[in-house]
Amino acid sequence: MVREASTRRLSRDDWTAEALRALGAGGLAAVAIEPIAARLGATKGSGYWHFRGRADLVAATLARWEAEHTEAVIAQADTGGDPVGRLRELLRVVLGRSGPFRVELALLASSEDPLVAPTVRRVTQRRIDYLTGLFTGLGFDRVQADRRALLAYTTYLGHAQLARTAPDAVPRGGGARQAYLDSVLAALITR
Repeated sequence: MVREASTRRLSRDDWTAEALRALGAGGLAAVAIEPIAARLGATKGSGYWHFRGRADLVAATLARWEAEHTEAVIAQADTGGDPVGRLRELLRVVLGRSGPFRVELALLASSEDPLVAPTVRRVTQRRIDYLTGLFTGLGFDRVQADRRALLAYTTYLGHAQLARTAPDAVPRGGGARQAYLDSVLAALITR
């Protein structure tokens, strides 16, 4: 999708938002100044005004992904109250979305790329540590909390892949979705 050029001055935020969309649509290779400039209806010079080059654009895009898809999600989950409520809210947020999975899966597919690897490792560890804290808060010992955190995270990754490759298999609306979320929660917390 190419946007019409506007007289509005583009910001780094505009560029990283479009870079996230490009990442989800075309993988890491799609995150480059020239094609994103075309998508924004801008010049390459605009991109180089905000970024030293592709690596800088990728780094800024990854920072945005980390902030929006990890830190903001954790902040949302923390509104759930007690550990069960936080885990329920986390599941509702991460298993109830569809578009962001494309970015997640594209980054996992590029997780050995030297531009991506450190961020993916850090985000993965942050997410697992958060989950471990929730399960510890539920009274599980450290070993069981670690195991359940890993199970919860692999459930999320499996769900992401399934939502991408077989979206009709994933419960979407109303009661079916809620029943699915309730069963995932029960499987994770039942002793």
